[in-house]
Amino acid sequence: MANKNRTERKLIEGQAALVVIDIQASAFADQNPVRAIDHMDNYAGRMALARKAIDKARECEIPVIFIQEIHRANLIDFGRELDGDEDIHCLDSNPNTELAKEQMGFQPNDYVIQKRRYSAFYGTDLEILLKGLKADTLILCGGLTDVCVHYTFVDGHQGDYFCRVIEDCVAGSSQEAHDGALKAMEYLQTGAVRNLDDVLTAMEGERR
Repeated sequence: MANKNRTERKLIEGQAALVVIDIQASAFADQNPVRAIDHMDNYAGRMALARKAIDKARECEIPVIFIQEIHRANLIDFGRELDGDEDIHCLDSNPNTELAKEQMGFQPNDYVIQKRRYSAFYGTDLEILLKGLKADTLILCGGLTDVCVHYTFVDGHQGDYFCRVIEDCVAGSSQEAHDGALKAMEYLQTGAVRNLDDVLTAMEGERR
């Protein structure tokens, strides 16, 4: 390891916020093997497991922020997103673009940020919300590990947040892409990749 002077960090430094990325109705409704976006095996199961983190965050008075990818039905705001492997997805005219409110136990006092790019920071008011919440540590779950989770993590890292990703509660476009993205995030912040049990324990330690 090149950096022998790095500071050891706790899982939660300062105040935390749980950021639930793109867990939308389509994750549970669309079981067609031909999809607009490729998913690794057990994608829906990994998304469902995020409910445990959400419930614990609420118990411990940690803010829950839902991120929703959404695009206009006339496709005007896709930009370069359709130049790669992804087909048209998350249209505002499709009911499956709605957040998976029932599965995630959505509550009226949860925060919702809509985005039209991969990073939850790009072109949104997430930064303003996090400043208002006085958040220091961002705990990420959702999908895709190698796309929206990864790019949100990177922007959070560059914004000097402590970023953690719950490895059990994220899923990628493939197993290989998932593993590579987790490795890339761990490279940026040692201790970034954590399992759900450790996150739940750390949240309990923050109980007010």
